[in-house]
Amino acid sequence: MIAYLFPGQGAQTPGFLHRLGGEKPHPAIGRTLAEASAILSEDVLALDTADALQSTVAVQIGLVVAGVAATRALAEEGIEAGAVAGLSVGAYGAAVACGAIAFDDALRLVRLRATLMEDAYPRGYGMLAVLGLNEREIATAIADSRADAYIANLNAPRQIVVSGSDDALDTLRETVLARGARKAERLAVSVPSHCVLLEDAAARLGEAADKVHFDAPHIPYVGNRGARVLHRADAVREDLATNLRYPVRWHESTIAMNERGAQVFVEMPPGRTLTQLLSEALPDTPAFAIDASALGSAAARVRTACRHADE
Repeated sequence: MIAYLFPGQGAQTPGFLHRLGGEKPHPAIGRTLAEASAILSEDVLALDTADALQSTVAVQIGLVVAGVAATRALAEEGIEAGAVAGLSVGAYGAAVACGAIAFDDALRLVRLRATLMEDAYPRGYGMLAVLGLNEREIATAIADSRADAYIANLNAPRQIVVSGSDDALDTLRETVLARGARKAERLAVSVPSHCVLLEDAAARLGEAADKVHFDAPHIPYVGNRGARVLHRADAVREDLATNLRYPVRWHESTIAMNERGAQVFVEMPPGRTLTQLLSEALPDTPAFAIDASALGSAAARVRTACRHADE
């Protein structure tokens, strides 16, 4: 079984939407970019410049468009997922891929989500990735440093992301490095995602999501909050509406997919971080970061990995 992984904010780089198709885009990619532009009444290819990517709104919309475009192109190449999961805003691409929400509704919710996040904290906040300490050690460091910071993403047992104000993250960085962290780096994220600071934004997003039609996923969808498969339409709706408020248990999500039979993992563009995390969590499991400019060869690699996994 193939599992699709959809990256979250921080995976973006200037030009990532333009690179989706390369010089000769797959027809499905061109159609998806045009569809997204029509839905949003703006040219989505204008969202991936260095200046545009300073906006949380541009980043989050662009990531969802890239993920959906790639899944559609892979489908036309004969590759279909048997399970999906997305980190943070990547969950919206996963929800489209499993049939839980229509692409147009997902884009509109993502635009609202990002706007609410950006309006709540337009400056002075962000996220810090810490490598080399576990969840308990980081929680202790936060308490001891009295920093206004919160555990946000549990990407691996010893790779954890923290959200908070710039001052709090600066203080915490010094503390965790002094306590043995291998690295502590700020992410390309300008809002304090996945913590109580976004509780009001989550409530308003939930009100909007209640007005959107959802279907039960036709393949397993693994949620962010509980790292478990969600079978009901309303469960996916709640996961999408509230994941900006709660920590993402990403490591547990990938383990859950593997335990349900995922043998090959494919990361949607523009990310590679989820592939790297997967190779550490499940070193014997094939994982690929899709190069959307060469979908034919990417699809061939996935088919080969699937054949070997079945042997």
